[in-house]
Amino acid sequence: MNRFRTTLGLLFAALLLILVAGITFTVGWRPFIGPRVRRVTPRKIQSTPERLARGEYLVRNVVDCMACHAEHDWTAHDAPLLPNTLGAGQDMNILKGFPGKVYAPNITPDGETGAGNWSDDQLARAIREGIGHDGHALFPFMPYQNFRILSDEDLASIIVYLRSLPPIPRQQPATQLIFPVKYLIRTVPQPLYVPLGEPDLATPEKRGKYLVTIAGCNECHTPQDGHGQALRGMDFAGGFILDGPWGRVASANITPDPSGISYYNQSIFTQAMRTGFVVARKLNQIMPWHTYRGMTKEDMAGVFAYIKSFKPVRHHVDNNESPTFCKLCRQTHGGGNRN
Repeated sequence: MNRFRTTLGLLFAALLLILVAGITFTVGWRPFIGPRVRRVTPRKIQSTPERLARGEYLVRNVVDCMACHAEHDWTAHDAPLLPNTLGAGQDMNILKGFPGKVYAPNITPDGETGAGNWSDDQLARAIREGIGHDGHALFPFMPYQNFRILSDEDLASIIVYLRSLPPIPRQQPATQLIFPVKYLIRTVPQPLYVPLGEPDLATPEKRGKYLVTIAGCNECHTPQDGHGQALRGMDFAGGFILDGPWGRVASANITPDPSGISYYNQSIFTQAMRTGFVVARKLNQIMPWHTYRGMTKEDMAGVFAYIKSFKPVRHHVDNNESPTFCKLCRQTHGGGNRN
């Protein structure tokens, strides 16, 4: 009997060691113990006219915060904002495919239902590090991994602008993710402890890289696998499915391959971003051209210069064709059978 108990104890210990090793070398312990969290500081961001103007420009024309944190008429070509919703959040479940119920919170300065009682550093931490004001990990649909490269000054400008919004008393429900996603997202946030200076904008390509990154163009224009991970070798090659009140569309291949936008020049690109038309072809409103149309001429030129530098990827995506299975991105989209 003692020998049996000893053997059983050793077996249990071995299984426990295997379990510990398996967790350590796979998902890690963050899903169980919580995300890495930087302690907030009492720093206060000074509001200046320059920061207010820069913040409005970035929020309304580049980083597209209001695509999620405001309500839109998604059936109209320019997806106009609905009255009295700027910054008040949105039910994101209009977009199909989320692992649960997702809501963009109210980020107006309302003290009861918005961000009025959040400190400046809590806002900063949420935007660049993916940690909510109460310390929980944000669902990475909030593109904090792209915002991570925001310079300290651009981040300060965004916060100054958000603080200037009219307070709107509107309580959004809390996001409820399914198992195991609600635990796995705890592995994503990474604290930032060092200051981030001004980005290198010395060339149009470098300017464009900064803007394209914080605008999150890769999030829609790169297809993903079933676990939400970008497919290797398919950067900016399109095929990501966006299904909602705007219809079911696949994002375009924006690489300079003949199957992408190799025929674009600066004029065509600018027309598309300013008007939502590529010559006579209408862009779907889920492509936020109506946000980017407010970019300065210099920024618009930089974005196009950077896009031209992408590695060409052959991937036919055409929303004018009937959806067929694509062996490259493993999605069903127009032109899929030509890949």
